[in-house]
Amino acid sequence: MDVTHHCSTSSYTKHLYYFEFLEASQKNNSAVNPPNSTRILCWIMTGPRNLESRTKHVKQTWGKHCHHILYMSSVKTDFPTVELNVSEGRENLYWKTIRALQYIHQHHQDKANWFLKADDDTFVVIENLQYILSKLDPEKPLYLGRRFKPFISQGYMSGGAGYVLSKEALKRFVKGFQTGQCTHFSTIEDMALGKCMETMKVEPVDTRDVKGRQTFHAFPLDHYIIRQLPRPRPWYVIYDYYVPNEGPNCCSDFIVSFHYIYPVQQYVLEYFTYHLRPYGYLHRFRPEEIVEENNKTNKGGSTALKTDNL
Repeated sequence: MDVTHHCSTSSYTKHLYYFEFLEASQKNNSAVNPPNSTRILCWIMTGPRNLESRTKHVKQTWGKHCHHILYMSSVKTDFPTVELNVSEGRENLYWKTIRALQYIHQHHQDKANWFLKADDDTFVVIENLQYILSKLDPEKPLYLGRRFKPFISQGYMSGGAGYVLSKEALKRFVKGFQTGQCTHFSTIEDMALGKCMETMKVEPVDTRDVKGRQTFHAFPLDHYIIRQLPRPRPWYVIYDYYVPNEGPNCCSDFIVSFHYIYPVQQYVLEYFTYHLRPYGYLHRFRPEEIVEENNKTNKGGSTALKTDNL
């Protein structure tokens, strides 16, 4: 594409930049699969008290972009929600995750090749997640999200930011509980799941972009993007597996998720993601140029292309 020309009105659609990027990436990197081959099943951790106040707003915004979506609760409703054999309450979050993944494995494993868990106050840009996943093999045991470092040797993915299991990772998780290799040893849901992933030899994936900027976020954007004066760092920065960046370079242009996003913000982010476009703006971040440069370098045999980064 000639970067000196701006998009015409007829071609200036909400997914233009994403598909321009994908097309250029596919020309330069044969490891990228077509985006429509990357099927994502989203399952939302929710409960009866949140259906009207939170969950219906997920359903009306980013949830429409999932290939298949399930709402996991303790009771069955016409929303619809799936009834899991577990009580509500923070102390039961990991039981809910265990039951949800067992249910998906039994009834829905063939409907997708990737399985995204998100809370009912998480916002997700599915197309950006598709791009990350399009370079990965769902038949391998892979596990993606915002990687934290304490407690587990290989780290674990933040539950609030959302995490993704490949089809093989889902199989191994279920097998872990069938064989007793994994157990409900903690009420800390994301950390306990991370321990099972490590036990079952499921590999964490580096989801940062080629500039080292994060794509999954355990908090809203304002927690990361504002430059901070020297201070005792908050826990979520200390927990980061990778050296954290604060300020404008904190976050990828291809962000996947934010957490603690309540109804009004769900619609605001939906608008910003799929509708707001500055006319005539030349995007500052063009990953396809980096892919092309990496391919040129690879042909020279001096540097390997990082397939685990954007």
